Amino acid sequence: MKIAVIGTGYVGLVSGACLAEMGITVTCVDTNEQKITMLNDGKIPIYEPGLAEIVAHNRADGRLAFTRSLSEAMQKVDAVFIAVGTPPDEDGSADLQYVLGAAAEIGECMTRYTVVVTKSTVPVGTNRRVQETIAATLRARDADIPFDVASNPEFLKEGDAVSDFLSPDRVVIGVESERARQVMERLYHAFTLANVPILYMDISSAEMTKYAANAMLATRISFMNDIAYLCEAVGADVEAVKRGIGSDSRIGNKFLNAGCGYGGSCFPKDVKALVRTGLDHHHDLEVLQAVERVNERQKGVLFHKITRHFGEDLHGKRFALWGLSFKPGTDDMREAPSLVLIRQLTQAGATVRAYDPVATDEARRRVGDTIEYATGMYDALEGADALVVVTEWTEFKVPKFTFIEKALKQKIIFDGRNIYDPIRMREFGYIYYSVGRSLRDEA
Repeated sequence: MKIAVIGTGYVGLVSGACLAEMGITVTCVDTNEQKITMLNDGKIPIYEPGLAEIVAHNRADGRLAFTRSLSEAMQKVDAVFIAVGTPPDEDGSADLQYVLGAAAEIGECMTRYTVVVTKSTVPVGTNRRVQETIAATLRARDADIPFDVASNPEFLKEGDAVSDFLSPDRVVIGVESERARQVMERLYHAFTLANVPILYMDISSAEMTKYAANAMLATRISFMNDIAYLCEAVGADVEAVKRGIGSDSRIGNKFLNAGCGYGGSCFPKDVKALVRTGLDHHHDLEVLQAVERVNERQKGVLFHKITRHFGEDLHGKRFALWGLSFKPGTDDMREAPSLVLIRQLTQAGATVRAYDPVATDEARRRVGDTIEYATGMYDALEGADALVVVTEWTEFKVPKFTFIEKALKQKIIFDGRNIYDPIRMREFGYIYYSVGRSLRDEA
C-alpha cells in the first residue's frame, strides 16, 4: 500500500514515519526546502524521542521518502494525508488556509481514485470544505476522477508521540463511503491484528472527537489548578486531594496535576477553536471559556509567589529557571508558561538564567538575549536568589540539593510542578513554595 503525507511538522512526520514502520510505503511532502533537505540528509527538524531511529531505518528500507513535489508523491497512491498546520486566527478560530491549499493542490495532482485523509486538527465541517475544494479543482481541470474524504484525527502526546501512534488507545476514523472505509481498513490492518479498537463514525463526529478530547483534558488541568487556589486558602494539600479523587474509578488519575498552567501546540489552540465554533453556531461553551481563563491566570502563579516573597521591584534579583519547554520530552515552547514568567520577571527588573535539556535553541529564537542560558542545571544556579522549576524534566526531580544549597544566595525554591516533598524541603532548611499546598508548606 502506498500513501503520501502533506506536511513534515510534528503530526505529519510522526504519522508518516510510524505508518512506514507498519509496512506502508510513505512519501512525505513539504514546501519547505530546508526541511526536506534536512530529512534527506538524515536530520530531524523536531525533537521527539525515538523518531530519528524510525525515520532512519525506514528510509534505509525504502519505505519512507521525502520530496517537495506532491505530483511525484501522489503517483499510484491509495490515500493522501493532509497534516499541515492549523494555527489560531485572530478571533481564535482555526486558520484553514494551509489545509484548503493542500486540498487544492491534491485536486491538481490527482490521477486516480484516492482517499484524502485529514490528519490536521480541524473544526467540524472542514472535511466538507476539503471535498468542495478538490471537486472544484477537478472541474476546472475538466477531470472526472472519483475520490473520497476521511477524517483521521491524531491523539499524540509530545514526548511520547511514537509510542502513542504505534500503541494507541484507539484509532478514530470518519468515513461516509464503503470504498473509503475499505482503504482505511487496509491502512490500519496491523492495528486490527493487534486488537487496537478502530472506531468508525461519520466525518463530523470524528472531527468533533479530536476537539472534545483535548478540551476535556484541558478542563481537568484547569479544574485542578482552580482547586489548588482554594486548597492554599483553606490549608488543604492539592496533592492529597488529587490522590483522593483520582482513585475514584469514575474519575481516574490522569491529567490531574496542579501546576503553572498548560501550553503546547494543542490544548490552548484547540480550546480557543472549539469556543469559536460554539460562537459561530450561537452557543456559548461556558465551561471551556472558564478553562481558558483559569489557564491564563495560572501562568502567572509563579510570578505572584515570587513578588509576594521579594516584593514587586525585582531589580538586582537573579532567578534560575529550570525548564523552558511547555512539558518534558519536547523542545516545543508554544504557549509555554516559561514565556509568561520570563516576560514578567524581566519587566520587573530581574535577571534570568535558564536551563532546559533540549529547548535552549528554541528559547533563543523566541526570547533572544533577554535572558542568560546555562549549559547545565547546576550552572544555572550560580549567584541566583532563588530557583524556579517550570518544567518537570526527570533530571530535575532528584537533584543534588547540596549543589543547589552551595550555588544559591538563599535556600529558596519556587516549584511550579510540585515535584518536591514539602516536608523534606523544610527539613533541608529551604523556603519552599509550591502550587496548591504553599500556605501550609512555606517555611
